[in-house]
Amino acid sequence: MATPAFEDIAETFDFLDDWEERYRHVIELGKAMPPMDPAVQVPATKVDGCASQVWILPRIEDRRFDFQGDSDALIVRGLIAVLHALYAGVPVDQVGQIDAQAALARLGLDEHLSAQRSNGLRAMIERIRLMAADAG
Repeated sequence: MATPAFEDIAETFDFLDDWEERYRHVIELGKAMPPMDPAVQVPATKVDGCASQVWILPRIEDRRFDFQGDSDALIVRGLIAVLHALYAGVPVDQVGQIDAQAALARLGLDEHLSAQRSNGLRAMIERIRLMAADAG
């Protein structure tokens, strides 16, 4: 059930030889994201449970889920880009059905992130799922 954008990331990860290259790719994905307006980087959009500063703002158009996200840490900004690829454009009522842990395991991220980053990633996924459920 992965989106084409997520499949592109998975294919690129398969092509890259080592984790240093994969981390660089994740960081580049984050750098390529449009910046989030600082005016919406407020407590209501802040994700608790992340070591870094993380903000996620949902957008629902035509019953499809999308979001803007940002972080003060490059690798986390890249993880937000990966989550965006996983969730953007999915019908809002199907967001909760996506097995994000399995998708991220396909990339090997579950094994190569620190415990702190993994906890933050889970907090971002939970926030996304709650936002979609509230919108549905």
